[in-house]
Amino acid sequence: MWYKLDVYRLGLLLLPVNLRKQKLFAYIKALLLPVNDLYDLWANNRSDNIYKLKHNGQVCYLRKSLNDEFDTTLRRIYIGNGNKYTRQYIYTRAEQKPKFLGKVYLRSRTDYADTGLDFIVYVPTNIVDTRLYELEAWIDSYKEGVKRYKIEKI
Repeated sequence: MWYKLDVYRLGLLLLPVNLRKQKLFAYIKALLLPVNDLYDLWANNRSDNIYKLKHNGQVCYLRKSLNDEFDTTLRRIYIGNGNKYTRQYIYTRAEQKPKFLGKVYLRSRTDYADTGLDFIVYVPTNIVDTRLYELEAWIDSYKEGVKRYKIEKI
């Protein structure tokens, strides 16, 4: 491919044949070391960008990219739907609505359908404790702009 380059081999091939000695090649190799380092940086950046372009905010791709980055061996990270609970209101006496509430659960603001989350990322505890900000940045880079999420420890 056009992007695969062996800098040292190219340096050797550009030398005239009568000058291809071991000492001169070592000198040329020392001169080409910064060029080779730049090429390695470019090649790594290229492969990272191709990886990012192959993945997006769809659940399957987001899960795969999270597991590739944070849990490569056990692949325990998964994504679930957000909670969609309906709100249960308590009426005043003047509204003349039934007062019996039955069993009421206290939930956080993000658990309800109208203000809730779009998806929940379930992540092992050790990853959340050590790499939380990196994990959030990773999810933010892949998710769609309006989607809301929460990270849950498992």
